[in-house]
Amino acid sequence: MPSLLLVVFILQLVIHLVNTVGAGAISNLLWILYNKLPTSTSANVEAQTTLRREVVRLKREMNATSSQDEFAKWAKIRRQHDKVLAEYDQKTQALQSFKSSFDSAVGVLRWLGTNGLRMFIQFWFAKQPMFWLPRGWVPGYVEWILAFPRAPTGSISIQVWGIACASVVQIASMAVTAAWRLGTQQKVGGKEKGEPMKMGAVGGSMRGEKKEL
Repeated sequence: MPSLLLVVFILQLVIHLVNTVGAGAISNLLWILYNKLPTSTSANVEAQTTLRREVVRLKREMNATSSQDEFAKWAKIRRQHDKVLAEYDQKTQALQSFKSSFDSAVGVLRWLGTNGLRMFIQFWFAKQPMFWLPRGWVPGYVEWILAFPRAPTGSISIQVWGIACASVVQIASMAVTAAWRLGTQQKVGGKEKGEPMKMGAVGGSMRGEKKEL
């Protein structure tokens, strides 16, 4: 069984990643993966895609046909276009309704798997110390704070350990983001500095050619 310390840290890391990526992006990704499975919804998505392509094709064909010179042909294409468009709208409404239910279910599962699980673990292991501090290492009131709310005095509670893990994850994320931005700016700055040098070299060669003339 994995250590409770590690479980809490991984859970805080997952919560941070979910909050960073965003609920909407996760729901859209899961929706795409769900439609890859052999379900009735995936068949409806394929049918919607086919209908959308047909609507675009008929629209182009209708625009390319003169409503005055070839009225009969134009009217026939228009009827086909309106029929396919109605079917496409019907499929789209049905998929949007199902996707709303899908997003709600994903949101509930996401909350239960992150914040809900975190709250349950903190409640269930509230009295269990994560680890003990050396005796006399910190003042008594600090020991009480670190053991808050129900862990034995002189130990670190799961709530305090969770806050510490979340803080470390946040700081590490900020450091990685700052390093990535700094590296990107240095690359862009290096390219911008390299261009004037090339222009100068071209100018020097031109001046050399003038001297030869």
